[in-house]
Amino acid sequence: MDRRTLIGGAAAAAGAGILGAPRVARAQQAPVRIGLVAVLTGPQAALGTHLRDGFLLGMRHLENRLGNRPAEVIVIDDELRPDVAVTKVRAALERDRCDFIVGVVFSNILQAIMRPVTETNTFLISTNAGPSTFAGRGCNPFFFTTSYNNDQVHSVMGQAAQDEGYRRVFLMTPNYQAGRDAMAGFKSRFRGEVVDEVYVPLTHLDFSAELARIAAARPDALFTFMPGGLGVNLVRQYRQAGLASIPFLSTFTVDEATLPAQGEAAEGFFSAAPWAPNMDNEANRRFVRDFEATYNYVPASYAAQAYDAAMLLHSAVSRVGGNLGDKNALREAIRAADFRSVRGSFRFGTNHYPVQDHWLLKVVRRPDGRFQTETVRKVLENDVDPYAAECRMRSA
Repeated sequence: MDRRTLIGGAAAAAGAGILGAPRVARAQQAPVRIGLVAVLTGPQAALGTHLRDGFLLGMRHLENRLGNRPAEVIVIDDELRPDVAVTKVRAALERDRCDFIVGVVFSNILQAIMRPVTETNTFLISTNAGPSTFAGRGCNPFFFTTSYNNDQVHSVMGQAAQDEGYRRVFLMTPNYQAGRDAMAGFKSRFRGEVVDEVYVPLTHLDFSAELARIAAARPDALFTFMPGGLGVNLVRQYRQAGLASIPFLSTFTVDEATLPAQGEAAEGFFSAAPWAPNMDNEANRRFVRDFEATYNYVPASYAAQAYDAAMLLHSAVSRVGGNLGDKNALREAIRAADFRSVRGSFRFGTNHYPVQDHWLLKVVRRPDGRFQTETVRKVLENDVDPYAAECRMRSA
């Protein structure tokens, strides 16, 4: 299926090896079909793998059913190419007749598929990408996200730096839109002095010149957003340069997707997020335990947010009695978010972005030798993203 994998029923048991086959009596019901979009090709595939595995674990916990109906998942590799994503998603809608499109790691992919999905009156549930363009005036009645608004997490770290009493902070991000958004997000809550703002290319490998500038500036802390391989290189070089005494504050730089490569170089470094593997609630304990048992690695937020999306869909389909034809009723059922989130507090705001708590996290080594982020303290409670007030939700 041109780089696509169908998961459901017998295909799930044989192909994925984790989803149980449905009972024979149930097989006569028409399945709910979900197109699951994730980057599974290239250097960012680790993030898409977390997303895919988190959603599929949710389906396993639901016995591969949504409400009272069997479910099929079509896994779509967007290849981190907007044109490819659009082509494959259109096929999922037109040929495979998917009832929902779920997933998406990167905002450029979400922006590419938004209109093709929502213009067909199909619900699009983002499990990671949360650009501000769809949170405010561009909000959409057929779009929900189980993650956050992109600006929020950076602002959480700005607030954390403010709370810690840091007066002088050095800022460094990649030179593209998300990097500039990270700078703006951090500064929206930090009231101290920004001693320097450094932008590096997305292909940057050697941070020696930037580390020398940090050492010379002698800031109270560093704030950085360096996703993927950028973060792996920066963390290793920061530790090797002997700068670890300067607190390392970051977003999407030290997490469960990068920690296997960063290892002890990241120990003690900080991040911010609405979720961490050690959150002490029943839903999260089950999720983390079964995720590690099934996939043999520690889940990142990409997995947790996708798992929540599976539970969200189950709650919504159950609420409408399996009837997906009444879009208004289905929208209200999704908006109700009547499920137990792995992050604890969770509800949707008027723009269909979550209202949730955000935490300061710290990288620790577990007794089994693996590394993960763990909660230090709650920074923001029931936080509403800054664009929600601009949303005037259109009727279907």
